[in-house]
Amino acid sequence: QLQLVESGGGLVQPGGSLRLSCEASGLTLVGYTIGWFRQAPGKEREGVSCISSSGSTTNYADSVKGRFTIARDNAKKTVYLQMNSLKPEDTAVYFCAAVFRFGLCALDPQNMAYWGKGTLVTVSS
Repeated sequence: QLQLVESGGGLVQPGGSLRLSCEASGLTLVGYTIGWFRQAPGKEREGVSCISSSGSTTNYADSVKGRFTIARDNAKKTVYLQMNSLKPEDTAVYFCAAVFRFGLCALDPQNMAYWGKGTLVTVSS
């Protein structure tokens, strides 16, 4: 059973940066596509970014392109989400998720099999 734990959330001012981490336990991350999703109060969960099992392909929501960067380190069983130029509308609980799949990744939460419990990101002055 793959278990995922997010960390790195917190309170940051607009324009600031945070780096989220998603650490896996129980199984290796090799072969798993990993995604970051977020859910703001009163809104549906939405895809933010994903990275393919090989790390060669990434995908970003239009709202975060150019500001967020996803990366993975399979040796450390960790996936990162570097978030720069944060905006108040980025405020949400951020979740990482995984599915055993090779090839391209998609930002659809229904495609994911394993989920972490989330970490809260608040962007406010």
